[in-house]
Amino acid sequence: MTLAVRVPEELSARVPAEQRGPGLDRDAVRLLVSRGTAVTHHAFSELPRQLRAGDLLVVNTSSTLAAAVDGWVGYARVVVHFSTLGDDGRWAVELRDPDGTGSTRARAGGAAGTVVRLPGGSELVMEEPLSVRGPRLWWARVDGQVLSLLREHGRPIRYSYTERDQPLSVYQTVFALPSRDGAGSAEMPSAARPFTARLVAQLVSRGVQFAPVRLHTGVASAEAHEPPYPERFAVPESSARLINAVRAGGGRVVAVGTTAVRAVESAAGPAGVVRAAGGWTDLVVTPERGVQVVDGLLTGLHEPEASHLLMLEAVAGRAAIDRGYEEALRERYLWHEFGDVHLLLPGEARSSASH
Repeated sequence: MTLAVRVPEELSARVPAEQRGPGLDRDAVRLLVSRGTAVTHHAFSELPRQLRAGDLLVVNTSSTLAAAVDGWVGYARVVVHFSTLGDDGRWAVELRDPDGTGSTRARAGGAAGTVVRLPGGSELVMEEPLSVRGPRLWWARVDGQVLSLLREHGRPIRYSYTERDQPLSVYQTVFALPSRDGAGSAEMPSAARPFTARLVAQLVSRGVQFAPVRLHTGVASAEAHEPPYPERFAVPESSARLINAVRAGGGRVVAVGTTAVRAVESAAGPAGVVRAAGGWTDLVVTPERGVQVVDGLLTGLHEPEASHLLMLEAVAGRAAIDRGYEEALRERYLWHEFGDVHLLLPGEARSSASH
């Protein structure tokens, strides 16, 4: 899916909401609500009023890693983006060139056997492309402890539309939990970023429930908008039971972020019954595949060429996406991980008919 729109550069959110003025918190972003093709505009702090008792929010508990590390190929400086830890101990990585502004740009080419020198004396050796789709991500072997390297020398991945580097805490959501093996997401599961502890308490008091899942996101393609690569996920038994109970009771299952959709739909069996599941998922949610479990989605605003738009269309339909993005542009909503958010819910007729 490609939208026939152009997002002006000035609509990129350059800093987090809480840094835009005194007294602001993470929830100081706007909320675009689409119920079918009907669109309304709100502050994110009004989210509890857009949901109802019995609704369930599925949230991703993956924490964000400081996944960008400086390195050198010969005398040339590069930036390594560590994406995903493989079962054999190798990492999927992307090499990028510094762009002179503190961010990076795509690096042309790559070759098996390329050696990257890393801080602290470690070396990384590029071994093979991750996929036949292209040479952007490579499996690489590192002769040291990568998670220690990231803790000591890493910083959050930053793209050129942001104003400056930010501390890692800015990229952790209120739902983030450290995993036992230290793994996490190369990029923040950003749809959950505007949530605060206060807002979560308000949602709970309204009768909205939460189901935690985990999906460690890899490095997105900032330029090519490729479909997602396989990623690690886990849906615990308690969350599977809660999702099934809510669906049986007529509540709505609303995923917070495309990562939550991918996780829970990967755990769906016949008739949309969710089971405890984990491991790797290569599921790509498209309109043709559809969704079995999710009724709604809370997500950021995506670039017109982004592959994530196919998932949005699968959840809400093409007409709702077209209408919502037309309104987002007209009302000058902000894009990207520090930007405004979009709540996609079924239209009232569809909602009543689906339960």
